Amino acid sequence: MVEAAKNVKLAVFDVDGVLTDGTLTYSANGEEIKHFNVKDGVGIKLLQEFDVEVAVISAKTSAPLKKRLVDLNVRHAFLACKDKLSALSTLAEELGVKLEEIAYCGDDVIDLKVMQKVGLAICPSDAYGLVKECSDVVTQAAGGQGVAREVCDYILSSRMSLEEAYRKAMLPEFEEIKKRS
Repeated sequence: MVEAAKNVKLAVFDVDGVLTDGTLTYSANGEEIKHFNVKDGVGIKLLQEFDVEVAVISAKTSAPLKKRLVDLNVRHAFLACKDKLSALSTLAEELGVKLEEIAYCGDDVIDLKVMQKVGLAICPSDAYGLVKECSDVVTQAAGGQGVAREVCDYILSSRMSLEEAYRKAMLPEFEEIKKRS
């Protein structure tokens, strides 16, 4: 699977159960509250620094998610998406990326149609059993506990040493959001 990771041009993440632990929390006013792992953000930004496109495809949408995507400069987001495979196919065509050049990380049966089509299917350690069976890689981390960082490290380490990759993350300007065209 390391060879598949080397060829990844687009990394796609589900949200609930991957970037979050899947818990739904609501404020007294009924606003949804999401908890994101800051370590995931470093990995996502590093992938972008090394010219790997990043996308999010989620069956839900929320203000916290939209804010997190802006913070990470994730330009490709399909929120409240009912047909993830169609959304991914459209994005792949737009970017000129083949399905086998895509890594997708999901955790539940809604993700299976996509995971069966991409070059590298990944899931968190606490994913639904059938999803684990269909995955090329199962992370050590559970959903919301650094899954995306682990995925990013896996892709980056297939191309270079992580020490080399993380040199960029140690630069002061790394925390500045770079707007990409």
